[in-house]
Amino acid sequence: MAKTIAVVDQPITGMDRLKTGPARLGEFLKDVRAEMKKVVSPSRAEVQATTIVVIVTVFVFAAYFGAVDYIVGHLMDFIFSHLAK
Repeated sequence: MAKTIAVVDQPITGMDRLKTGPARLGEFLKDVRAEMKKVVSPSRAEVQATTIVVIVTVFVFAAYFGAVDYIVGHLMDFIFSHLAK
């Protein structure tokens, strides 16, 4: 039979968290600095290209939803006008 050891996890109290706070904050800030060194700003050409894609996409969706709204609106008017007779 395998022998197991029961480990009792002691609950972390507020005082324990308060005592380790400065060390955890320092570790967090060190991690933030390391991640910020990996950040790369996009070039002007990339920003222009993605902006154009967004604007074109907005206009395409606006035209699509406008057409669907127009068609559904007229269809509902047609249905209600025939039901009202």
